[in-house]
Amino acid sequence: MKDLKEKTIRAGSARIGAQAANFLLRLGSLMVLSRLLSPEDFGLVGMVTAVTGVLSLFRDFGLSAASVQRANVTEEQSSTLFWVNLLVGGILTVVSAAVAPLVTSFYHEPRLFWVTPVVAVGFLLNGAGVQHSALLQRQMRFTALAFIEILSLVLSTITAIAMAKFGYTYWALVAMTVSAPLTNTLALWLTTSWIPGLPHRGVGIRSMMRYGGTMTLNGLVLYVATNCDKVLLGRFWGAEAIGIYGRAYQLIRIPTDNLNSAVGGVAFAALSRLQDDPDRLKRYFLKGYSVVVALTLPITITCALFADDLILVLLGPKWRDAAGIFRLLAPTILVYAIVNPLGWLLNAIGFVGRGLRIALAFAPFVIVGYLIGLPYGPNGVALAYSVVMTLWVIPFVAWAVHGTMISFWDIVRALGHPLGSSIVAGSVAFGARSIFGPMLSPVPRLILEGSILLLTYTALLLFAAGQKSVYMDIIARLRGPSSATDKRLASA
Repeated sequence: MKDLKEKTIRAGSARIGAQAANFLLRLGSLMVLSRLLSPEDFGLVGMVTAVTGVLSLFRDFGLSAASVQRANVTEEQSSTLFWVNLLVGGILTVVSAAVAPLVTSFYHEPRLFWVTPVVAVGFLLNGAGVQHSALLQRQMRFTALAFIEILSLVLSTITAIAMAKFGYTYWALVAMTVSAPLTNTLALWLTTSWIPGLPHRGVGIRSMMRYGGTMTLNGLVLYVATNCDKVLLGRFWGAEAIGIYGRAYQLIRIPTDNLNSAVGGVAFAALSRLQDDPDRLKRYFLKGYSVVVALTLPITITCALFADDLILVLLGPKWRDAAGIFRLLAPTILVYAIVNPLGWLLNAIGFVGRGLRIALAFAPFVIVGYLIGLPYGPNGVALAYSVVMTLWVIPFVAWAVHGTMISFWDIVRALGHPLGSSIVAGSVAFGARSIFGPMLSPVPRLILEGSILLLTYTALLLFAAGQKSVYMDIIARLRGPSSATDKRLASA
């Protein structure tokens, strides 16, 4: 607790650096595999993962978060939770294999009969590593977690590319889906060197199970709400339509997922340690919130303004139809950047029940939006999704912060400077594109657009908006304690 701020900033910076590498790896694998495989290959695996993804929400039953959020966790509790997670993973694997005929019948696609049970093996593999990951998070060892994540991604990507080169089509993506959790769990066991003991009764895990169960139900509701689009498109528009929509959706979610993975785990662990110190928690949260939004806004603007160039460069000419979907989904990047940190806050202070009520209120609106857009195909569904998400932001923020140490206007102030800077920077970059773009091919044009936007945005945010001191403080904390008092505390 004495040097929590330094630990948090260093852990967050390590995670961001690792997630930058993760981002490049995922982007690179997407570029290569999109050229080796067809939209139909991606669509077939997407059909299965859209269904099995519902079950994946139960793979740790929220017990990893419960372990991290708890102030103290005993060896007996961790061991018992390990066996619970392993049992849940085994049950999910069996259930997935059992529903394979139903998945095949629903999509009218016989090739899914064997894909479904093979993908389901990942549940068992993930269950074996949940508590080992939670142990590293409690110890704030996020650099080790980042390295493990990158290692599993590299090995699974190599496996998929090699299989695709040898003509295994959609089975290359299936192998990628299973090899990642296998590598991840093996690395977690080797890193922690923790061997769980036998399960015990009466060790006080009931409250943790209740906390985890509420988080799991919350995740289930949100998953159904945000993945029903892919199920509906696959059912009524076929494998190729869901393949194109799925690639655009995956590409648009890479920045959000990477940032959420980089900052979310660190923020949740740090805020959980501060739940009994509201003033300090508020300061930490608002600074972190401002940084998350600031990192996300230029990505949102780039995706919205330069979607055609991004799709052409990243996926290739045969994916041109994904550009319109990609542009329509761009606003959701910012929406997730606004709402995700509030979810970390609610979970850290134990308000998981409120998170569930918000999810239950949100889900019907987004599903109705999908149904309205469905007759117009992937573009109609993408537009409906973005509109509903955008309209939901203000009610979500007001509801989430009500009665907490954070006010609605705290959030508005944190958004103000990055939002204004990004609008101006986007206008400058788009103007440069209009002047010089017609003379350039896609790759140099994209480099020009992105460079002008990023440089303009950074200059405006740091100097015109007066945010330089915030980022200088982060850099100073990365270097270590900045005062004699801090040094004494760090060495105590």
